[in-house]
Amino acid sequence: MTRPTRVQIDSTALIYNLNQVKHHAPNAKVIAMVKANAYGCGIPAVVPVLEGQVHAFGVACLEEAMAIRALGVRSDCVLFQGVFSADELYTVAAHHFQCVLHQPHQLQWLLATPLPSKIKVWVKVNTGMHRLGFPPDDIYEVMNALHNCPWVDDEIGLMTHLACADEPDHPSNQNQLRLYKELDLPPLKIIRSISNSAAILTLPETHEDIVRPGIMLYGVSPFGNKTGQELGLMPVMRFVSAISALHHYPAQARIGYGGTWQTARPSVVGVVAVGYGDGYPRHIAQNTPVWINGYLAPIIGRVSMDMLTVDLTDCAEVNIGDLVELWGQHIAVETIALSAGTIAYELLCQFSPRVRQDKLL
Repeated sequence: MTRPTRVQIDSTALIYNLNQVKHHAPNAKVIAMVKANAYGCGIPAVVPVLEGQVHAFGVACLEEAMAIRALGVRSDCVLFQGVFSADELYTVAAHHFQCVLHQPHQLQWLLATPLPSKIKVWVKVNTGMHRLGFPPDDIYEVMNALHNCPWVDDEIGLMTHLACADEPDHPSNQNQLRLYKELDLPPLKIIRSISNSAAILTLPETHEDIVRPGIMLYGVSPFGNKTGQELGLMPVMRFVSAISALHHYPAQARIGYGGTWQTARPSVVGVVAVGYGDGYPRHIAQNTPVWINGYLAPIIGRVSMDMLTVDLTDCAEVNIGDLVELWGQHIAVETIALSAGTIAYELLCQFSPRVRQDKLL
């Protein structure tokens, strides 16, 4: 029998969320962000569903773009961290990838590496994130250099990234937008992009030509005070396992490593076949719920590597093998992230290889 711990991916929800992106930014093209294995949902599960529905796919690096090509997908892919060596430019050209430039050494590599075919290039400008990007005062010269390079496409992309888009009223958003709008640019064919998920939802003035949804595609909120469902999104990922053991204990029985939780009454304790070795957070708060047969059962004791324990005393009926939802349809991943003192992004991206994946229609 196969271990029941798995991730279920709802492709209908994925398309629904993409349509929400298009509803919020009706005049913009979409680069679907599928970096970090499509935010944990799996490039093989996500990309074929979105193929033909989006302008391009966004990845962090060449390896992720090659994983898309390995699926037989010919759609455009944008390397958001660009290349890490000059040699990678040949692969970029061979597979018709688009490449972001954000550092002077990347620009020098490109200008010094004749390529057999033209590539589409994006220039990232640092308007205040202070992580990647050219200074605003350098952009005119960078764009001109690219325009004069024979192996660079005539249309050049110009992008920036907002540091505080998840706080729509933060003054840095408008400061960054102002810097972006006031850039001194040569008269070239330029395509523009600013918006991530948070900006798509709340800052329409940033939509420009292309938007870059990430977390919202997967039905998760980019904001700390709302869930994806509260924003009208549908959860794409459902993380589930099953009951692997049931026990009846008297009052004052200590449960799990360190005996940190003690029964206050005769109790039914269930063991769920999932732990931090699968990607469930070890430092989850006591009494964080899991969903079983329509009942929210609290986690008790410490999360182990391969299992966790839940109090089923008040649950009408539970049997070995019953499905347990850790997050997804009935429990928002944002709720679990809050209980673990982290963000939903991290939870989605930390599954171990032993967690198998099921794709639902």
